[in-house]
Amino acid sequence: MDVTQLQENKSPYIPEDAPFSEEQRSWLSGFFAGVNTRLLSSKGGDQASMPELVILFGSQTGNAEGLANTTAEKAAHFGLKGRVVSMDSFDLTTLPSVERLLIITSTYGEGEMPDNAQALWDLASAGDAPKLENTKFSVCALGDTSYDLFCQSGKDWDTRLQEMGGERVFDRKDCDVDFEDPYEEWAQGALKAISEGVEAPGGAIVESAAKAPGSQWTRKNPFRAKLLKNQILTGHGSSKETRHYEICLEGSDINYDVGDALGVYSTNCPELVDDIIKALGCAGEESVPGANGENQTLREVLTNDYEIKLPSKELLVAITEGSGDSELHRLIKPENKEELSKFMWGRDTIDLLLQYPKAEFSPTEFIGFLKKLQGRAYSISSSIKKHPNEVHLTIASVRYETFGRAKKGVCSTFLADRVGEEGEVSIYPMPNTHFGVPSDDNLPMIMVGPGTGVAPFRAFLEEREMTGAKGKNWLFFGERNSDHDFFYEEELKELEKKGVLTKLDLAFSRDQEEKIYVQDRMRESGKELFAWLEEGGYFFVCGDAYRMAKDVDKALHDVIAKDGGLGEEGAIEYVNKLKKEKRYVRDVY
Repeated sequence: MDVTQLQENKSPYIPEDAPFSEEQRSWLSGFFAGVNTRLLSSKGGDQASMPELVILFGSQTGNAEGLANTTAEKAAHFGLKGRVVSMDSFDLTTLPSVERLLIITSTYGEGEMPDNAQALWDLASAGDAPKLENTKFSVCALGDTSYDLFCQSGKDWDTRLQEMGGERVFDRKDCDVDFEDPYEEWAQGALKAISEGVEAPGGAIVESAAKAPGSQWTRKNPFRAKLLKNQILTGHGSSKETRHYEICLEGSDINYDVGDALGVYSTNCPELVDDIIKALGCAGEESVPGANGENQTLREVLTNDYEIKLPSKELLVAITEGSGDSELHRLIKPENKEELSKFMWGRDTIDLLLQYPKAEFSPTEFIGFLKKLQGRAYSISSSIKKHPNEVHLTIASVRYETFGRAKKGVCSTFLADRVGEEGEVSIYPMPNTHFGVPSDDNLPMIMVGPGTGVAPFRAFLEEREMTGAKGKNWLFFGERNSDHDFFYEEELKELEKKGVLTKLDLAFSRDQEEKIYVQDRMRESGKELFAWLEEGGYFFVCGDAYRMAKDVDKALHDVIAKDGGLGEEGAIEYVNKLKKEKRYVRDVY
């Protein structure tokens, strides 16, 4: 690179054929922009005079945080000094003094705020929230259209900022799981609008720590890896099927931290593909556009490119209109959302096609109503320090029957049934900067992971074993029956013997007449649990977001209120403090 480019206030040029991924190219652009400004300011430029852009993020798994940092890098090209702030580190009373504000937030659970955003939202949504007279803003919302309250957190922030008096300078963008392109559209439009009147000097200082580019293997460029092991963890008498997988990373540059997830691509069940082709009245050899825009056979694209199990909202509307069914027309009205949800429970695309045969589609029409087949994210259940060149997963195989048909989870049964050992699977790393072992090896960890929620905590314990960490470790694990569903029993008992696992509390709900869950075990050991928190302990939860995580949260508040002697109000303050200090962290789904 010719440094004179920087001295002449020009951004360095990265050739189109340079061997960088999109992520690496984006990072390099932001890095050079920052270098550009530093060199300019060293020759007399005034950093303090640069207009500030505050970028708040609400993030559960790290996606929103990553985009916030990327946005700060992009802001360099619009003459703005980006300041990235986690919502749990932001003082709401200072908001009226913020002239330029961008919010990037995900939604989790049933339209809920991410953990790091809840406290700030509670203050912002209160009646005495400050008025915004000089704040220009725009919001980027991350979500998943398969959930009813799609991007609800972003929608709530967008509405509330306007109610507080802020000026929306660019419309909110609601991003689905495949968020890269819509985010890019929003970032360019929002930055252009919010920087109006600002002279772009060719770069600006970014006040967040820009991370180095990660692996070349991404969602758009997955790595083909060998499956080394597919082992059933549940016993023959179990009512579930949970498996342990080991995947080889040799030949890739993939590294990961405990707490990260792994993205896995699958293909669709061949039998389901056949059934859908038959229901459409097709042969399967018809030519249709694939996800990459190139024509392929209907069978090929239904197998490899599109989500064919769960119907999209667009397909449901098309079936409603095509069938002429009055009851469906009634159910899809907004005011009947709860009734529609009950009606759709357990119904897949094939069920709708068979139930409403009057709704007829050409192959191309049908493909147009489908969403792209996305990779599934699974918590990593290994430490790379203990298993070099490997990544392990713990996955429940989804199998059930509704409306007279056997149903399967798309990716879980792809791995269980159709990828043999030494077979290949497409994977990509998914870093989670919010979920991992404490940086201080001496601090205690309390881990609540029933079912497959134990996955990351197996990794946490392996990490602490390999690093020789002195901090105490307490695991709450639960499942249905101890005889059939005690995942990693031998490993956990061996870790107990070694002193790595200090305390193991088990809750097998169906081993006795009265069901016992992990939250019950928490209450039984409330005094000791609170003592660990008082010692600086971290409290981690992984698993089901809809019931378990809420029940565990309620138990945590109860323990702090009763055994910590703080009462209900004090418990709320204590938990909020844990969240702010990143000591109460959840990976729930």
